[in-house]
Amino acid sequence: MHKDQKRLVFQVALFIVTFLCTTAAGTQWAYGKLVFDPDYTWKDFSNGLAYSIPLLLILTVHEFGHYFVALYHKVKTSLPYYIPFPPMPFLPVNIGTMGAVIRLRSKPRSNVENFDIGIAGPLAGFIVALAVTFYGFQTLPPPEYIYQFHPEYEQYGPGYADVVYSKEYAKEHGGMLDVAIGSNLLFWLFEQTVADPARVPNAHEMMHYPLLLACYIALFVTCLNLLPIGQLDGGHVVYGLFGFKTHRIIARVFFLVLIFYAGLGLPYIDPRLPQKELFFGIAGYLLFLFFAFKGLRLSRRDTAMYTFLMFGVHFLMKFFFPAVAGYEGWIVFAFILGRFIGVEHPPSEIEQPLDSNRVILGWIALLIFVLCFSPAPLQLAIITGQE
Repeated sequence: MHKDQKRLVFQVALFIVTFLCTTAAGTQWAYGKLVFDPDYTWKDFSNGLAYSIPLLLILTVHEFGHYFVALYHKVKTSLPYYIPFPPMPFLPVNIGTMGAVIRLRSKPRSNVENFDIGIAGPLAGFIVALAVTFYGFQTLPPPEYIYQFHPEYEQYGPGYADVVYSKEYAKEHGGMLDVAIGSNLLFWLFEQTVADPARVPNAHEMMHYPLLLACYIALFVTCLNLLPIGQLDGGHVVYGLFGFKTHRIIARVFFLVLIFYAGLGLPYIDPRLPQKELFFGIAGYLLFLFFAFKGLRLSRRDTAMYTFLMFGVHFLMKFFFPAVAGYEGWIVFAFILGRFIGVEHPPSEIEQPLDSNRVILGWIALLIFVLCFSPAPLQLAIITGQE
């Protein structure tokens, strides 16, 4: 078999495995049934299609947006590689995939080519996500729909949320894992203008609405790609709009703000912790910051300076303003950006100003980032009812 044929077979196999994983994840989210359960049936699997199909549709359109524009500019590229994430019994949440990527086999020569290829994916994916999200909010089931998953909620009526998410309820039932899906500006706008307010799902129950959950995750992936850092799609857009020097400033500032916000959510450096726990928490966090800040490509001395400054600010914030909280989930992505992707965008071989149409599209892409951004995308908490 020819090398290209082997690659195509591998890519198709990855897509099939990703489809199976996302469908299984959809069943796990909505019905709490794992593919490993002995009573797992074909009907259980088919119930997950309402999640996997819209999610993979949006991700696929995103990647092929990059692909076709790359072909238009005669930049050699691969078809998408889908990245499956198999369901695991010990993981309470699993979206079934880590996204998809295409590989450019030749380098775009100009900033315009970089801009076009970078922006095409988010724009194409967002258009589809917008249509599917609109449909999802227009066709919400009645409030009683949630009772098929939680029949015990029915006794409390429409105000069940005031009871079942309380510490008292958790204590009575031996504790509970609370999963809350975040929101974004686009969802809020649809909730206010498109949806019947009585049917809008509670954030703690969003996983039982697979179509909306798939849209939310796809929009969040769009948001990640549009971060104005490095060679992410948003990095290409900002580089095209503002040039190399301004992009460098924007990317660095945004990267520092991201780590600052994430660090405010870390519980490991709280001055009120026991001395031993605090020592290991500080040591681990300093090590993390140092490796993350290597993405700024500074000297070792300056990297250490940024590390201790950021730690100092976080420690003082924890001491004087303990109520101020960030979202620790961003810390992993910040580390990946700093350690592996990089914060800066390499200069293009050919630099030329964008025309007015591209400038308008660039600002639209930045608006899409704002609409899709969620400060706390997923919140997990074990509620025991104990103080």
